[in-house]
Amino acid sequence: MKRILFLVSAVTILFAISLWAQSPEELCREIAQREYPDDSQMQQFVYKQQISAYNYMTTVKDAEVKEIAIREYPEDFTMQKFTYDQQSSAKRYMSTVKDKDCIEIALREYPYDYTMQKFTYDQQLSAKTYMASVADLEVKKIALREYAHDFVMQKFTYDQQFAAKEYMAAMADDSVKQKAIREYPSDYVMQKYRYDQLK
Repeated sequence: MKRILFLVSAVTILFAISLWAQSPEELCREIAQREYPDDSQMQQFVYKQQISAYNYMTTVKDAEVKEIAIREYPEDFTMQKFTYDQQSSAKRYMSTVKDKDCIEIALREYPYDYTMQKFTYDQQLSAKTYMASVADLEVKKIALREYAHDFVMQKFTYDQQFAAKEYMAAMADDSVKQKAIREYPSDYVMQKYRYDQLK
């Protein structure tokens, strides 16, 4: 996996270097003409944006984040700048977070994307806090058993199972209900599904 990522990064960087070997003005003009082939005013607007972003990207300090931006948008300096700023901000944010479980999940899911790490961390932390507050311990146990290492999925599973448990509790205690319970004694979602099938 690391070898493939290295090769993709190397090819992307070589491609970007070949692009940057042209004069910045030529390259930015090409981008503008490609985006607006029949609109000289918009070409001028895009050209100014691109040349400004190109100049910005030549001054940035974080080489790792710069590589991410170039890899994602090798032919668009404006998007490189946007991506660089987003990734830099997310990288700073991730350096301040404290919850080890949520950090581990975020890094595991997105090892090379700080923006997605931040998004995942925030989602996981919110779900972890939610799971710490839930009242039905039986349903919580189901969620923990199914997704021991993913708080977002625990929350989703808890909510689904809890709603299904309440639904099954409201149904008349007949042979159909008993059959569904017998078939899925530890899964309220499947009990509900089976009950609705049999009814």
